[in-house]
Amino acid sequence: MDQIAPLILTLRFDERSFAFFDEQRRRYFPPERNFIPAHLTLFHHLPGEHFATIQRDIEICASDRKPFNLDVTGLRPLGRGVAYALASQDLTAMRRHLALTWNDWLKPQDRQNHNPHVTVQNKVHPSAARALLEELEDSFRPFQVTGAALDLWWYRGGPWEKARTFEFKL
Repeated sequence: MDQIAPLILTLRFDERSFAFFDEQRRRYFPPERNFIPAHLTLFHHLPGEHFATIQRDIEICASDRKPFNLDVTGLRPLGRGVAYALASQDLTAMRRHLALTWNDWLKPQDRQNHNPHVTVQNKVHPSAARALLEELEDSFRPFQVTGAALDLWWYRGGPWEKARTFEFKL
């Protein structure tokens, strides 16, 4: 019997914010490994066999939510990459609600404290990552972005496959 692929849940940004992060990702991420657009991962591995329930839970969550601001607070070293660190009480509350809803299904990575970030470089030599971190930190000023929707993806071992987008109400 074939195993059903896992699901990934990400936060989608407004167009302006997405354009900034995605341009950074295209500039700094190794092109041979850059298969997916810029994103903020909320859950890395949800059980695909519960797709209908997960989809319903996300739909309820998103339909009751307006777009919200997130603070981009700084840069975060990833060892072999660099990410922008983000903070938002709205994001924290939404993710906590979904984590409690799906508690029995969560893998250890998704049970850990959530440290929201957008990866713009990964899978490079640590010295290249340190150099980019220093370069970006030199001109960094905190700014805000907007969370506009949730995207649910199938993970089938390569590029992600979009399952559905759940828009926040305007």
